[in-house]
Amino acid sequence: MNRLAARLRLAAGPLSRQLVLVVAIGVAPVLMALVVVSLLMILSDHAAVLVAAIVVGAGVLAGLGARLVANGILRDVASIRDGLAAVARGEREARIATEARDELSALAVAANGMIAELGSQEAARDQSDAARRDLVAAVSHDLRTPITSLRLLAEAVGDDIVDGELRRAYLTRMRTHIDALSALIDDLFELSRLEAGDINWSLERVPLGELVGETVEAMRLEAEAKGVAVSASVPHGLSPARANPEKLQRVLFNLIQNAIRHTPADGSVVVRAEPVDARIEVEIADSGAGIAPEERERVFTAFYRGGADAARTADGAGLGLAVSRAIVEAHGGRIWLAESPAGAAVRFSLPAAS
Repeated sequence: MNRLAARLRLAAGPLSRQLVLVVAIGVAPVLMALVVVSLLMILSDHAAVLVAAIVVGAGVLAGLGARLVANGILRDVASIRDGLAAVARGEREARIATEARDELSALAVAANGMIAELGSQEAARDQSDAARRDLVAAVSHDLRTPITSLRLLAEAVGDDIVDGELRRAYLTRMRTHIDALSALIDDLFELSRLEAGDINWSLERVPLGELVGETVEAMRLEAEAKGVAVSASVPHGLSPARANPEKLQRVLFNLIQNAIRHTPADGSVVVRAEPVDARIEVEIADSGAGIAPEERERVFTAFYRGGADAARTADGAGLGLAVSRAIVEAHGGRIWLAESPAGAAVRFSLPAAS
């Protein structure tokens, strides 16, 4: 039966003729039955003509109805065909519309969903490609300067151009560049692991008062060398946070160091912590120049460099805030720029330990 149906459809050709064939197959037996009954019955000539007219009229109406339905279906098929052809040409704004609510309408809805998903995936791919290009360019830029300096310093030391105190000074500068490269590589590795979800931390109850105080003391020497006052303000009895102490301290180091770098002499950096609902919020506020409004949304992007004060990473590789964001979010918290009457205030939240 399926083979017979396939042959009939093949012989009929276009869909409109197939529909006419379907109507004809359905109506023909009825018409034939009417003709046979009319012939078998004792009818007058006038009655026979009337029956014949009714039979012919019914056939014509059936054919017209089939043609109308076929034309509507063909328009929907053409709409789907043209929409898919537009997608094949690269158009991602194409949308397919049909006249009826039937299987073709469901097909159009599915096709529109596919087009939207395809556009979304291509946009994400383009964004990823652009981010990858920016990352390669940024890493290349940040590697080029120290490597060039290292090569020149190594050549000078190796050629015995310098000796004595100058030689030791060159070696010290070489170690500084090597430390900077090592820090850059560590940050890149940490960021890639965090964004890939490769996290194997143990979480514990972390008393923030102790951790903040310890970190501030560790940063005090660097702050005093620049003439910046750094202090902590943590209320007594603050609930502990549920976090990894080493990763949390790295966030504090990054943010405090960043604030010190962008605070002028005689300025201040204050680290605060407070409970907010079932979370603990920590804020690092400075009295620097602050961040331009148009750049506030991008300061946590890796290697972002806006204005010198806006990017907050002019003296570093531009990864400190991005790594901090990734660590905080991996803890189930969030990080943002808080409103501040002067300078900049970076605030992040962590779950409180139960």
